[in-house]
Amino acid sequence: MASKKGNKIVVQLLNAETGTSYITTKNTKSENTAGKMKFRKYDRKLRKHVVFTEAKVSH
Repeated sequence: MASKKGNKIVVQLLNAETGTSYITTKNTKSENTAGKMKFRKYDRKLRKHVVFTEAKVSH
């Protein structure tokens, strides 16, 4: 049976310029996601694609 340890964590991708954010998961066992994640995603306030960086999730 598979272990339910949970090797994924919930992270928030934030655009600091407008404050828009996305919520996604991050695989902690992968070496590709060792640092902070950065994605080009669509910002609804600016109406264009911009860089979103990983930030702390406020619980």
